[in-house]
Amino acid sequence: MTPTVRLLAWCLHLLVVGLLALAVVRAFADSAPDAVLVAAVAVLAAVTYGLGPLLPAVGRSYAGAVVWLSAVGTVWLVLLTVSPEAVWLAFPLYFVQLHLLPRRSGLVAVLLTTAAAVVGFSIHQGAFSPAVAIGPSLGAAVAVAVVWSYQALYRESEQRRMLIDELTATRADLAAAQHSAGVLEERERLAREIHDTLAQGLSSIQLLLRAAERALPERVDVAAGYVGRARSVAVDNLGEARRFVAALAPPALDGTTPAGALERLCAT
Repeated sequence: MTPTVRLLAWCLHLLVVGLLALAVVRAFADSAPDAVLVAAVAVLAAVTYGLGPLLPAVGRSYAGAVVWLSAVGTVWLVLLTVSPEAVWLAFPLYFVQLHLLPRRSGLVAVLLTTAAAVVGFSIHQGAFSPAVAIGPSLGAAVAVAVVWSYQALYRESEQRRMLIDELTATRADLAAAQHSAGVLEERERLAREIHDTLAQGLSSIQLLLRAAERALPERVDVAAGYVGRARSVAVDNLGEARRFVAALAPPALDGTTPAGALERLCAT
């Protein structure tokens, strides 16, 4: 549950408590004969409603939500029969029903709650009028619009998050594939370079030294010529090896020594 959703849930809980307290205060302020009964039913309603957030089954299973909502609705109907102020509790009940129940079941529960609120308030007023039905009906319409809009936005947000996760994973896979391809390409290039230069040079050195061995000890001058050529090839191969090392060195070592590169890195 995100902090925003948690805050909205707490606001809804406080609204229920506030409306129950309002029903009790109005009953005692009007010196109603059944004020004590209103207070007792209101306390029972608060306890029944308070059990919902504490029971994990209410938010995890459809059966648990139906049982808890039925209990809350039953206590609310009892309170509605003894206090007209209980009609205002229908508004937060709309949000709870739409949040815990599937769309069709939630809509049916909201319609039943609206009908009960209209009938109960009409009984307290002594007559039915369109004005009596406007309040609960308008509250139900607002609750349905708000909850369904939020659910639609939440679904779009989840789809967008999934797309972003897939894009991130795809980019990571692409980067890994490009890295592997670059490594393989560099290995092939180095293999060609070594084969075309160092390997051939070393083979030439080996052949020249064997020729020098065959010329010894009779033809020392010829053997010395072979050794000189081998030395020249070795110098060329050493230059090629240094060129390879320079090409593979990090950019921080360009034009400087390791000590100088370390000093520049520390300064940065």
